[in-house]
Amino acid sequence: MKAVLQRVKHAKVEVDGTVTGECGEGLMILLGVAKGDTEADADLLAKKICNLRIFTDENDKMNLSVKDINGEALVISQFTLMANYRHGNRPDFFESAPPAEANRLYEYFKSLLQGELKHVGCGVFGAHMDVSLTNNGPVTIVMDSEVLKKKAN
Repeated sequence: MKAVLQRVKHAKVEVDGTVTGECGEGLMILLGVAKGDTEADADLLAKKICNLRIFTDENDKMNLSVKDINGEALVISQFTLMANYRHGNRPDFFESAPPAEANRLYEYFKSLLQGELKHVGCGVFGAHMDVSLTNNGPVTIVMDSEVLKKKAN
C-alpha cells in the first residue's frame, strides 16, 4: 500500500462538478492499494500518517503531527500509484489490487483516520476526479507499507 501525503492549507475533490470531499489545514492523501495488501498495511500507514511530525511548532520546526494541530484529511484513491514503468513508456497497473479489494481497503483506511482526526473528506472510488489543493510548504512525503514492515522487523 502506498500513500502520497501533501501538507495542505485546503484541498478538495470534485466529481462531475460536485464537491465530494474537502479538508482544511491538514493532509491530502493519495492512496494506492497493491495486490496482497491487507488491513495490517492500512493499520501501519494510518498510524504513521496520524503521528508523522510534519507540521511546524511555534519555533517553525516540524515537530507536530496532524493530530497535534487538530488537522483534517482528504483521502483519494489512486491506483496509478501502483504503476509499473520499468518496461517501455506505457505503464501497466497489474500490481494494483482488484477493484473490490482495493475499495474495501480504501474504506478501511478511511475509517482508521476517521477514528483519529476531526474530519476526513474523501473522493469517489473509481471515478474521474478533479483535485485542487493549496500546498503548505510544500511538504510532500511518499510512504510504502512495505518499507514500514521492514522497519518493524
